[in-house]
Amino acid sequence: MPVAAGPYDGAVLVKWIRLTVVDRRGFDRGQRKWAGLLGEPGFRGQGGGWSRGRPGVAHLVAFWESRALYDSFMARSHDRLAAAQVGTFKDIQVRLFEHEFDVKVGFQPSFGDADVLRLAHCQVHQDRVDHFMLMQEKVWNPAMAGSPGMLRGMLGRAPGEEFLVLSMWQSEAERGKYRPERVERLALRAQMTADVRAVAGDVVQLEPSWTV
Repeated sequence: MPVAAGPYDGAVLVKWIRLTVVDRRGFDRGQRKWAGLLGEPGFRGQGGGWSRGRPGVAHLVAFWESRALYDSFMARSHDRLAAAQVGTFKDIQVRLFEHEFDVKVGFQPSFGDADVLRLAHCQVHQDRVDHFMLMQEKVWNPAMAGSPGMLRGMLGRAPGEEFLVLSMWQSEAERGKYRPERVERLALRAQMTADVRAVAGDVVQLEPSWTV
């Protein structure tokens, strides 16, 4: 299926948060306070859940219309909303990515129809960035878009040759049809080992109560 390249009428900034929760009940209660994001200028959506493979690890992704509006929120309202979760987690890692292009067509930052979020964080060799992006568009994206249960996704880029491939799926069982041997064939075709110096991925079981 085709890939929609370039900007679109929606979020262009993606915030990815990974952390280790030490007080699960307190963290979950605090997470509901983020409903206060509604009405913030430029906010387009937020969701997240628990890692399927790493106990206690949570992931959140938030989408904003622009970096300027996100920075304004961080300066004004962020600390007030975050106060409810102080002491409930450790080892927080935050990354910001700019939208590059969609997987499938018409990415929207909505979570209501998805059960699973898949994240792949890729650090790419500087001289291989153009090839990496071409392979995402010509090899990986059509394969993912044609996989059963795959709803939508996007590629984001950060400074320093850093990329995030984010995809939403209807269920873990459907994502399981994206079999390891097929992934290996695609990686070989895309020359992934030549492009990427480090990659880390996770599969996230979305928590509907965290969706804003």
